[in-house]
Amino acid sequence: MSHSVLDCKKVLDTIVRLQMRIEDRFPGSGLGQVCGELIEIARQTDQTIRLIQQPSYKYRILVFAVVFILVVIAGLGWTQRKVSQDDTVLVNMVQVLEGTINILFLIGGAILFLVSIENRLKRQKVIQAVNILRCLAHVVDSHQLTKDPCFADTSVLRTAHSPERTLNSFQVCRYLDYCSEMLSLVSKVAFLYVQDYHDPVATEAVNDLEDLTNGLSTKIWQKIITVKSIPGLQSDTPQDLL
Repeated sequence: MSHSVLDCKKVLDTIVRLQMRIEDRFPGSGLGQVCGELIEIARQTDQTIRLIQQPSYKYRILVFAVVFILVVIAGLGWTQRKVSQDDTVLVNMVQVLEGTINILFLIGGAILFLVSIENRLKRQKVIQAVNILRCLAHVVDSHQLTKDPCFADTSVLRTAHSPERTLNSFQVCRYLDYCSEMLSLVSKVAFLYVQDYHDPVATEAVNDLEDLTNGLSTKIWQKIITVKSIPGLQSDTPQDLL
């Protein structure tokens, strides 16, 4: 395996390891369950990629059959055309030529539509998978919303609907880091779909997802930097840093 190619199995192994790290640190947490969903998606990704890479002979045979039928019908219509004495008139010849060109354009459009069916079906699979990953990215972001650096300020008065903040500064930092890692892995899973499938629309969808995860991760890291600036955070032992 080339080092310049993203390996689906290694990505999956990384996600599995991330879930184990989350469960070790925060047993039974919702973030760990979200990571479990990402594992299931990553496992299905390899199968979906194989389906995309394999040519669909069923659709290709259907396309060739329909194209052949259209060409035969157009040819028979032209050969069966009755030639009258008026056909020698220039006006009638122009009308016949115009009708022929229109028919050729219609047949060409139909052929182009049929030929693109296979690629559009593959593109649809990729976009559907990317949309699922996009939803998962928003779910990950929702889990870090209440992990606010202001928890360290004990002078802040809680309201009746304030979220519970039971984590210390180090735990909050680790939780946010796990969220950032998961967002990065979400974008890696999405890229696997277009690594060997070069479709502009599908690639744009993956790039949009990557922009989303980068933006969410940047927001998370701003929180991490704020939390790390709190005095006493570095008192944790080195083995607790993972």
